[in-house]
Amino acid sequence: MGFPTFRGGVHPPQNKDLTRDKAIEDYRPKGELVFPMSQHIGAPNAPVVKKGDRVLVGTVLGSTDAFVSAPILSSVSGTVKDVGPRRVTGGNFDTCVVVENDGLYERDPKWAPLPDYENCDPKEYVKRLREAGIVGFGGATFPAAVKFAPRDPGAIKWLIANGAECEPYLNCDFRLMLEATEEIVRGMSLLLRLFPNAEGVIAVENNKPEAIAALEECVSRLGVVRIRVQPMTVKYPQGAEKMLIEALTGQEYVVTALPADVGCIIANVRTIQQAWRAIACGEPATERVITVTGDAIAEPKNVRVPLGTSIAELVEFCGGFAEPPAKVLSGGPMMGVAMRTLDVPAVKGSSGLLCLTAKSTMLARPSACLRCGRCVDACPVGLVPSDLDSFVLLKRYDDFEREGGMNCIECGSCTYVCPACRPLTQSCRDGKTFVMAQRRKAAVKK
Repeated sequence: MGFPTFRGGVHPPQNKDLTRDKAIEDYRPKGELVFPMSQHIGAPNAPVVKKGDRVLVGTVLGSTDAFVSAPILSSVSGTVKDVGPRRVTGGNFDTCVVVENDGLYERDPKWAPLPDYENCDPKEYVKRLREAGIVGFGGATFPAAVKFAPRDPGAIKWLIANGAECEPYLNCDFRLMLEATEEIVRGMSLLLRLFPNAEGVIAVENNKPEAIAALEECVSRLGVVRIRVQPMTVKYPQGAEKMLIEALTGQEYVVTALPADVGCIIANVRTIQQAWRAIACGEPATERVITVTGDAIAEPKNVRVPLGTSIAELVEFCGGFAEPPAKVLSGGPMMGVAMRTLDVPAVKGSSGLLCLTAKSTMLARPSACLRCGRCVDACPVGLVPSDLDSFVLLKRYDDFEREGGMNCIECGSCTYVCPACRPLTQSCRDGKTFVMAQRRKAAVKK
């Protein structure tokens, strides 16, 4: 019997060997750190500090009263140097707080473990998740406090820890499952207290046998009865929220629905681990693990960095460039965002930095669609990417929306299999951006 999986998808080369066996290294930044106010899905934060203020590790730099949001906390101690627009990963500008690092890493004394955290009202966990600035660290960056507070906790049947990490090249979650195994399992055990009728499932692709074995041993050793480890078929995008839920539960649901609507809460293993550290250790979300990899990097590594660290500084820590990169991506090759400059900060959604030379990068020019249907077979959501591409090029956005373009999860599978090298995923991304902008304009007029 095979392992659970989903319809569609692709099998790109894994290319994980560059950092698979590299233990996580800690890095302490040298220069100033930049903290964008928008590092999550939802309402952006407003700065709550000003130039000249002294901050500590865990000091709130930005916050908002909006429900769907998560505060930004300082990852270093030092002095606020500036508050204003700075360039961020996507090439756009965002309001940022700039902190001059004093190198002392003094912690804000207000941070401490929740009292009697194993027996307290579990609603205190949700409050702590918000205070700690925890989001979905798998890349979606949805505020964890919102995710873990569904309308009916009793209707949740599955709490799923996403350890699939199907994106090629990346190993940050894999190393975390090996090196912070007990924290992930204990975090799952705590969060299950929020959902009395739920089963805990840690889903890991079957190309990570060491992580599967470590997690299973830990679950057994700790005697946790509501958690099991589930190996998954190796296929991209197995780690996508919708795909993972359908594979594990057999339930299909529309992309626009929330996992809670089908009885699921799903969170990345790093999110689960960070929840444990916030609740049991009193540590806010001020750092993350980033895989720095690719054939252009001299010394590929998995690095734990304070949020706000300069990406250029991180590249230097990994030996710089062995060869000039033809392409640099924030993230992996399938869903990563091309970077215009390295002078941007590491943020909550920074899972990887992929630096590729020309020999490992496909730079072919797109040609006319061959009508081969490969994109249709690959799309895990059941769309027709070739048609959506045409609608966007012809600015037929009503047709794009009517044919389900807003359901695209931007996984990149269609672009990967296209023999005509058409940027199908980018077309869908552009179409979604235009439609959302039109919706916002219409809302303002009302």
